[in-house]
Amino acid sequence: MEVVKDFKDYEIIDASSGMKYERWGNIYLLRPDPLIIWENKNMKINKLDATYIRSNKGGGYWDNNNLNTFQVSYKDIKFNLKQMGFKHTGLFPEQAVNWNLIREKIKNANRPIKVLNLFAYTGGASLAALKEGASVVHVDSSRGMIEWAKENVKLNQLEDRPIRFIVDDCIKFVKREIRRENKYDAIIMDPPSYGKGVNGEIWSLEKNLFELITLCQELLSDNPLFFLVNSYSGLSPQVIENVLKITNIKDNVKISSNEIGLPITNNNLILPCGIRGLIEYE
Repeated sequence: MEVVKDFKDYEIIDASSGMKYERWGNIYLLRPDPLIIWENKNMKINKLDATYIRSNKGGGYWDNNNLNTFQVSYKDIKFNLKQMGFKHTGLFPEQAVNWNLIREKIKNANRPIKVLNLFAYTGGASLAALKEGASVVHVDSSRGMIEWAKENVKLNQLEDRPIRFIVDDCIKFVKREIRRENKYDAIIMDPPSYGKGVNGEIWSLEKNLFELITLCQELLSDNPLFFLVNSYSGLSPQVIENVLKITNIKDNVKISSNEIGLPITNNNLILPCGIRGLIEYE
Protein backbone atom coordinates (compact mmCIF):
# COMPACT_ATOMS: atom_id res chain seq x y z
CA MET A 1 0.00 0.00 0.00
CA GLU A 2 1.13 3.53 -0.83
CA VAL A 3 0.64 5.67 2.29
CA VAL A 4 0.76 9.48 2.47
CA LYS A 5 3.44 10.45 4.98
CA ASP A 6 4.25 14.09 4.26
CA PHE A 7 0.95 16.01 4.17
CA LYS A 8 1.71 18.53 6.91
CA ASP A 9 -1.62 20.35 6.54
CA TYR A 10 -3.72 17.19 6.88
CA GLU A 11 -3.99 14.29 9.29
CA ILE A 12 -6.51 11.78 10.54
CA ILE A 13 -6.03 12.26 14.26
CA ASP A 14 -8.21 9.34 15.30
CA ALA A 15 -11.06 7.15 14.08
CA SER A 16 -13.84 5.10 15.63
CA SER A 17 -17.29 3.68 14.88
CA GLY A 18 -17.59 4.99 11.33
CA MET A 19 -16.18 8.48 12.00
CA LYS A 20 -12.78 10.07 11.39
CA TYR A 21 -11.47 13.05 13.35
CA GLU A 22 -9.36 15.15 10.98
CA ARG A 23 -7.17 18.23 10.98
CA TRP A 24 -7.09 20.38 7.84
CA GLY A 25 -4.49 23.04 8.62
CA ASN A 26 -6.02 24.62 11.72
CA ILE A 27 -9.55 23.35 10.93
CA TYR A 28 -10.87 20.24 12.70
CA LEU A 29 -13.61 18.09 11.15
CA LEU A 30 -15.49 14.95 12.13
CA ARG A 31 -16.72 13.03 9.08
CA PRO A 32 -18.17 9.58 8.34
CA ASP A 33 -16.15 6.82 6.69
CA PRO A 34 -17.76 3.41 6.08
CA LEU A 35 -14.44 1.55 6.35
CA ILE A 36 -14.00 2.51 9.99
CA ILE A 37 -15.82 -0.51 11.40
CA TRP A 38 -13.82 -0.67 14.65
CA GLU A 39 -14.56 1.02 17.97
CA ASN A 40 -11.91 3.03 19.77
CA LYS A 41 -13.07 3.81 23.30
CA ASN A 42 -10.00 6.00 23.86
CA MET A 43 -10.79 8.39 21.02
CA LYS A 44 -10.90 11.97 22.29
CA ILE A 45 -12.16 14.99 20.39
CA ASN A 46 -10.83 18.33 21.52
CA LYS A 47 -11.22 21.20 19.08
CA LEU A 48 -14.00 20.73 16.52
CA ASP A 49 -15.10 23.17 13.80
CA ALA A 50 -17.65 21.04 11.96
CA THR A 51 -19.33 17.64 11.99
CA TYR A 52 -21.02 15.93 9.07
CA ILE A 53 -24.20 14.25 10.27
CA ARG A 54 -25.80 11.56 8.15
CA SER A 55 -29.54 11.58 7.60
CA ASN A 56 -31.62 8.43 7.99
CA LYS A 57 -33.18 9.30 4.62
CA GLY A 58 -29.81 9.47 2.84
CA GLY A 59 -27.26 12.24 2.47
CA GLY A 60 -26.80 14.48 5.46
CA TYR A 61 -25.74 17.93 6.57
CA TRP A 62 -22.92 19.89 8.18
CA ASP A 63 -23.23 21.09 11.75
CA ASN A 64 -20.54 23.75 11.99
CA ASN A 65 -19.26 26.81 13.78
CA ASN A 66 -19.50 29.46 11.04
CA LEU A 67 -17.19 27.47 8.77
CA ASN A 68 -17.69 27.80 5.01
CA THR A 69 -14.39 27.86 3.12
CA PHE A 70 -10.77 27.27 4.08
CA GLN A 71 -7.37 26.54 2.51
CA VAL A 72 -4.66 23.92 2.89
CA SER A 73 -1.33 23.33 1.20
CA TYR A 74 0.57 20.24 0.15
CA LYS A 75 4.22 21.10 -0.41
CA ASP A 76 4.01 24.07 -2.81
CA ILE A 77 0.43 23.44 -3.98
CA LYS A 78 -2.49 25.32 -2.41
CA PHE A 79 -6.14 24.28 -2.41
CA ASN A 80 -9.40 26.11 -1.82
CA LEU A 81 -11.75 23.88 0.16
CA LYS A 82 -15.49 24.06 0.85
CA GLN A 83 -18.08 22.05 2.74
CA MET A 84 -19.94 20.05 0.12
CA GLY A 85 -23.38 18.49 0.46
CA PHE A 86 -22.19 14.91 0.63
CA LYS A 87 -19.51 15.18 3.38
CA HIS A 88 -16.67 16.13 1.02
CA THR A 89 -14.37 19.16 1.00
CA GLY A 90 -13.18 19.19 -2.62
CA LEU A 91 -9.91 17.41 -1.87
CA PHE A 92 -8.90 13.81 -1.26
CA PRO A 93 -5.59 13.98 0.68
CA GLU A 94 -4.59 10.40 -0.18
CA GLN A 95 -4.15 11.63 -3.76
CA ALA A 96 -0.86 13.16 -2.65
CA VAL A 97 0.82 9.85 -3.54
CA ASN A 98 -0.40 10.32 -7.11
CA TRP A 99 0.62 13.99 -7.23
CA ASN A 100 4.13 12.97 -6.17
CA LEU A 101 4.30 10.34 -8.90
CA ILE A 102 2.98 12.73 -11.55
CA ARG A 103 5.51 15.40 -10.65
CA GLU A 104 8.44 12.99 -10.50
CA LYS A 105 7.61 11.43 -13.87
CA ILE A 106 7.17 14.75 -15.65
CA LYS A 107 10.23 16.34 -14.06
CA ASN A 108 12.47 13.42 -14.99
CA ALA A 109 11.17 13.21 -18.55
CA ASN A 110 13.26 16.25 -19.57
CA ARG A 111 10.95 16.97 -22.49
CA PRO A 112 7.58 18.66 -23.11
CA ILE A 113 4.75 16.52 -21.75
CA LYS A 114 1.10 16.79 -22.74
CA VAL A 115 -1.32 15.49 -20.09
CA LEU A 116 -4.99 14.49 -20.34
CA ASN A 117 -6.77 14.54 -16.97
CA LEU A 118 -10.22 12.89 -17.07
CA PHE A 119 -12.81 13.18 -14.29
CA ALA A 120 -10.42 15.88 -13.16
CA TYR A 121 -12.53 17.20 -10.25
CA THR A 122 -11.03 20.26 -8.51
CA GLY A 123 -7.65 19.88 -10.18
CA GLY A 124 -5.13 18.29 -7.80
CA ALA A 125 -3.51 16.19 -10.52
CA SER A 126 -3.68 19.07 -13.02
CA LEU A 127 -1.89 21.36 -10.58
CA ALA A 128 0.81 18.76 -10.00
CA ALA A 129 1.40 18.46 -13.76
CA LEU A 130 1.39 22.23 -14.30
CA LYS A 131 3.92 22.72 -11.51
CA GLU A 132 6.43 20.64 -13.48
CA GLY A 133 5.85 22.45 -16.77
CA ALA A 134 3.45 20.07 -18.52
CA SER A 135 0.53 21.22 -20.66
CA VAL A 136 -2.82 19.92 -19.43
CA VAL A 137 -6.28 19.24 -20.81
CA HIS A 138 -8.60 19.10 -17.80
CA VAL A 139 -11.97 17.38 -18.41
CA ASP A 140 -14.94 17.04 -16.07
CA SER A 141 -18.69 16.82 -16.69
CA SER A 142 -19.48 19.22 -13.81
CA ARG A 143 -19.24 22.91 -14.60
CA GLY A 144 -19.07 23.62 -10.88
CA MET A 145 -15.98 21.41 -10.51
CA ILE A 146 -14.37 23.08 -13.51
CA GLU A 147 -14.89 26.51 -11.93
CA TRP A 148 -13.44 25.23 -8.67
CA ALA A 149 -10.39 23.89 -10.52
CA LYS A 150 -9.94 27.29 -12.14
CA GLU A 151 -9.99 28.85 -8.65
CA ASN A 152 -7.21 26.49 -7.57
CA VAL A 153 -5.12 27.29 -10.65
CA LYS A 154 -5.49 31.00 -9.90
CA LEU A 155 -4.71 30.45 -6.22
CA ASN A 156 -1.40 28.86 -7.26
CA GLN A 157 -0.65 31.66 -9.75
CA LEU A 158 -0.54 29.20 -12.64
CA GLU A 159 -2.96 31.03 -14.94
CA ASP A 160 -0.19 31.59 -17.48
CA ARG A 161 0.53 27.86 -17.77
CA PRO A 162 -0.95 25.86 -20.69
CA ILE A 163 -4.21 24.36 -19.39
CA ARG A 164 -7.54 23.89 -21.18
CA PHE A 165 -10.71 23.32 -19.17
CA ILE A 166 -13.35 21.18 -20.86
CA VAL A 167 -16.88 20.57 -19.56
CA ASP A 168 -17.84 17.31 -21.24
CA ASP A 169 -18.69 13.65 -20.88
CA CYS A 170 -15.32 11.91 -20.74
CA ILE A 171 -16.10 9.06 -23.16
CA LYS A 172 -17.55 11.44 -25.74
CA PHE A 173 -14.56 13.76 -25.39
CA VAL A 174 -12.06 10.90 -25.84
CA LYS A 175 -13.87 9.69 -28.96
CA ARG A 176 -13.69 13.19 -30.46
CA GLU A 177 -9.99 13.45 -29.62
CA ILE A 178 -9.40 10.16 -31.44
CA ARG A 179 -11.16 11.53 -34.52
CA ARG A 180 -9.08 14.71 -34.26
CA GLU A 181 -5.95 12.54 -34.01
CA ASN A 182 -4.79 14.35 -30.88
CA LYS A 183 -2.19 12.57 -28.78
CA TYR A 184 -1.08 12.70 -25.14
CA ASP A 185 2.09 11.64 -23.34
CA ALA A 186 0.32 11.00 -20.04
CA ILE A 187 -3.29 10.11 -19.23
CA ILE A 188 -4.81 10.39 -15.75
CA MET A 189 -8.32 9.38 -14.76
CA ASP A 190 -10.22 9.22 -11.48
CA PRO A 191 -13.64 7.87 -12.48
CA PRO A 192 -16.54 7.61 -10.03
CA SER A 193 -18.54 4.45 -9.49
CA TYR A 194 -21.57 6.20 -10.97
CA GLY A 195 -22.19 9.57 -12.52
CA LYS A 196 -23.98 11.64 -15.14
CA GLY A 197 -22.48 13.53 -18.04
CA VAL A 198 -23.26 17.02 -19.31
CA ASN A 199 -26.34 15.84 -21.22
CA GLY A 200 -27.42 13.17 -18.77
CA GLU A 201 -25.10 10.45 -20.06
CA ILE A 202 -24.90 7.63 -17.52
CA TRP A 203 -21.48 6.54 -16.32
CA SER A 204 -21.08 3.16 -14.63
CA LEU A 205 -17.61 2.06 -13.64
CA GLU A 206 -18.30 -1.64 -14.11
CA LYS A 207 -19.92 -1.10 -17.52
CA ASN A 208 -17.81 1.73 -18.95
CA LEU A 209 -14.29 1.66 -17.50
CA PHE A 210 -12.97 -1.05 -19.82
CA GLU A 211 -14.30 0.83 -22.86
CA LEU A 212 -12.78 4.13 -21.72
CA ILE A 213 -9.34 2.70 -21.00
CA THR A 214 -9.41 0.89 -24.35
CA LEU A 215 -10.26 4.13 -26.16
CA CYS A 216 -7.59 6.08 -24.28
CA GLN A 217 -4.89 3.76 -25.56
CA GLU A 218 -5.53 5.30 -29.00
CA LEU A 219 -4.68 8.74 -27.62
CA LEU A 220 -1.18 7.81 -26.47
CA SER A 221 1.73 9.49 -28.23
CA ASP A 222 4.56 7.53 -29.83
CA ASN A 223 6.63 8.12 -26.70
CA PRO A 224 4.20 8.01 -23.75
CA LEU A 225 5.23 8.56 -20.15
CA PHE A 226 2.52 7.04 -17.94
CA PHE A 227 -1.14 6.00 -17.71
CA LEU A 228 -2.69 6.40 -14.25
CA VAL A 229 -6.10 5.13 -13.12
CA ASN A 230 -7.42 5.92 -9.64
CA SER A 231 -10.62 4.47 -8.20
CA TYR A 232 -12.70 4.58 -5.03
CA SER A 233 -15.16 1.96 -6.23
CA GLY A 234 -14.24 -0.92 -3.96
CA LEU A 235 -12.75 -2.93 -6.82
CA SER A 236 -9.60 -4.90 -6.13
CA PRO A 237 -6.36 -3.30 -7.34
CA GLN A 238 -5.80 -6.49 -9.33
CA VAL A 239 -8.97 -5.83 -11.34
CA ILE A 240 -7.62 -2.47 -12.52
CA GLU A 241 -4.25 -4.07 -13.25
CA ASN A 242 -5.95 -6.79 -15.29
CA VAL A 243 -7.79 -4.18 -17.37
CA LEU A 244 -4.56 -2.28 -18.02
CA LYS A 245 -2.76 -5.46 -19.06
CA ILE A 246 -5.52 -6.49 -21.47
CA THR A 247 -5.94 -3.05 -23.06
CA ASN A 248 -2.27 -2.05 -23.25
CA ILE A 249 -0.99 -1.70 -26.81
CA LYS A 250 2.60 -0.63 -26.15
CA ASP A 251 5.80 -2.63 -25.70
CA ASN A 252 8.34 -2.27 -22.88
CA VAL A 253 5.94 -1.29 -20.13
CA LYS A 254 5.68 -1.85 -16.40
CA ILE A 255 2.12 -2.40 -15.16
CA SER A 256 1.32 -2.33 -11.44
CA SER A 257 -1.48 -1.73 -8.96
CA ASN A 258 -1.85 -1.07 -5.25
CA GLU A 259 -4.01 0.44 -2.55
CA ILE A 260 -3.49 3.97 -1.33
CA GLY A 261 -4.11 5.04 2.24
CA LEU A 262 -3.77 7.56 5.03
CA PRO A 263 -2.16 7.03 8.45
CA ILE A 264 -4.16 7.51 11.64
CA THR A 265 -1.97 9.45 14.06
CA ASN A 266 -3.15 8.32 17.48
CA ASN A 267 -3.11 4.56 16.99
CA ASN A 268 -0.69 3.84 14.10
CA LEU A 269 -3.43 2.33 11.92
CA ILE A 270 -3.85 2.95 8.20
CA LEU A 271 -7.17 3.83 6.57
CA PRO A 272 -7.50 2.43 3.01
CA CYS A 273 -8.69 5.17 0.67
CA GLY A 274 -8.82 3.73 -2.83
CA ILE A 275 -6.77 1.92 -5.44
CA ARG A 276 -4.35 2.85 -8.20
CA GLY A 277 -3.42 1.18 -11.46
CA LEU A 278 -0.35 2.40 -13.33
CA ILE A 279 1.38 1.83 -16.66
CA GLU A 280 4.93 3.17 -16.84
CA TYR A 281 6.45 3.30 -20.31
CA GLU A 282 10.17 2.61 -20.62
